[in-house]
Amino acid sequence: MTDRRPSTRTERYTDVAIAFHWSVAVLVVANLAIGILHESVLGWAFPVHKAIGITVLALTIARVAWRLGHRPPPLPADTPRWQAGVAHLTHWGLYALLLAMPLSGWIMSSGGPHPRPISWFGLFPVPHLPVGEAAADAGHSAHGVLGWLMLALVALHVGAALYHQFAMKDRLLARMGVGAA
Repeated sequence: MTDRRPSTRTERYTDVAIAFHWSVAVLVVANLAIGILHESVLGWAFPVHKAIGITVLALTIARVAWRLGHRPPPLPADTPRWQAGVAHLTHWGLYALLLAMPLSGWIMSSGGPHPRPISWFGLFPVPHLPVGEAAADAGHSAHGVLGWLMLALVALHVGAALYHQFAMKDRLLARMGVGAA
């Protein structure tokens, strides 16, 4: 197999896009773990879960704004159409979930007869959204389903990245700053 190492700076994501990617990735993985384990061993971490969610929402809005003004590097020319289609669908699905997950959690915490407080890491309160109990219930239902969907898409994304790095050896991860020379 030939070394298809990106040869120019334009084949990498921008440093800002790379920082957004890895910051959000770490926060999402942490929040998935807290969300899945909160009832058993990580109940103490639930205020952190909410603060991370608000942070992910803010970073995602900034990331989407950045992305709209900065085109990503193209996929390698020999990428099969179906792989390119799955990659684009997965990326846009992740963007949608990065917005929907925190919003559904915020809605869930904001509504009902006793809205639950939200604090950004104890530094300042996050205002509640003006929603009622029905919206809070819908947010709760959506949050659980979206969480499992997020876990599935993250696993697909990581699996594809590892496949490219170790099976294809095409150094596609170098676009995101991994193993970049």
